[in-house]
Amino acid sequence: MWRFLQIFRIEDLRKKVFIVGGLLLVYRLFAAIPTPGVDAERLEAYFNSNQFLGFLNFFSGGGLDNLSIMMLGVGPYITATIIMQLLTIIFPKFKEMYYEEGERGKAKFNRYSRLVTVPLAILQSYGFLTLLISQEAIDKPSSFEMFVNVAVVTAGSMLALWLGELITEQKIGNGISLLILAGIVSSLPSDIGLALTSYTPGLLPTYIGFVIVAILIIAGVVFLNEGERKIPIAYARRVRGMKMYGGASSYLPLKVNQAGMIPLIFAISVLLFPQFLAQILSVVSTPLALKVNDIVTQFMNNQLYYGIFYFLLVFLFTYFYTAITFNPEEISKNLQRSGGFIPGIRPGEATASFFSAIVNRVTFFGAVSLGLIAVLPLIIQRLTGVSVLNVSGTAILIVVAVALETMRQVNSQLTVREYEGLS
Repeated sequence: MWRFLQIFRIEDLRKKVFIVGGLLLVYRLFAAIPTPGVDAERLEAYFNSNQFLGFLNFFSGGGLDNLSIMMLGVGPYITATIIMQLLTIIFPKFKEMYYEEGERGKAKFNRYSRLVTVPLAILQSYGFLTLLISQEAIDKPSSFEMFVNVAVVTAGSMLALWLGELITEQKIGNGISLLILAGIVSSLPSDIGLALTSYTPGLLPTYIGFVIVAILIIAGVVFLNEGERKIPIAYARRVRGMKMYGGASSYLPLKVNQAGMIPLIFAISVLLFPQFLAQILSVVSTPLALKVNDIVTQFMNNQLYYGIFYFLLVFLFTYFYTAITFNPEEISKNLQRSGGFIPGIRPGEATASFFSAIVNRVTFFGAVSLGLIAVLPLIIQRLTGVSVLNVSGTAILIVVAVALETMRQVNSQLTVREYEGLS
């Protein structure tokens, strides 16, 4: 608590916190402005019948449920980022740019991602509006009105991206993640109100159990996010001139959740792909788009198949992303160059094999945990039998991960200022 109060004692940090808060407020104000010609009741009825729109609303930061000018939010940028990440596997040039050229390469990589975001936002906004028109969720606008709506929604998506980057520049958390967090938090009052209005005295034990489970889940997510396997590292002694270097011991931390929340985002993107395909097909053939949409809806309504498929996607993507970001051979080479070694393990190929075995075992527990978090709402609803008691494991993971990352960045800035004060 005292650490938190220190933020407001330092003028520079206090100013950054107010700037971030103001930018989030601006985003939420834009997310409350609906696009022209929207019938709220018809739209709500359609949204309640389509679970995919809950995922889309997730990435829009809560701007989709009222079809606001921010209805796509940072979704197109996230899609563009995933496409660019996949291109690093296919094209070595992109991999070299992102992983080997340092900050300059990452800045260029992010610039390409922003450029890809524009056509994706145009395509998604037009396709989504066309799909809503075909489902009679909104009235069909004129050609000029359609052009204006697409332009406004695309501009709203780019504005959300710009606000996110402005927040990131303050170095108090990741801007894109904080925008998603703002959308999740903004839905809490309505969710709590819905749970209270549907309350009956006979469900009191269920509600108490739900609160206890929610607290345990948050604790489990924190444990998963912070858990790590420490690999002991020793450094050989080297004599240079009259001085002796090395001889120290350290450790290499391998996080249990090495991939973070990326596998969940990848899995959701795969689940959203048929809906995205329907949006594209709606530009060419509305009946075909409706048929694809109906197939997807039927699959989503089968909770068993949907839950198993979602779990497997998260599990596989956890291994996939960990394999991309953690290279045992490269870690082994860097360790050998610096004169480090693992006690009892020979440097070189043996060390790389040791790292691979450890990472595979640690990743297994991380992948299973992430998969269970992903299907948590289905498990809770099945156990309680109450549909309003819905704990979104993905939402909890994002909230906890963003909160921990923000706390780390704030603590690092406080530590720097403490050292500056001592000097």
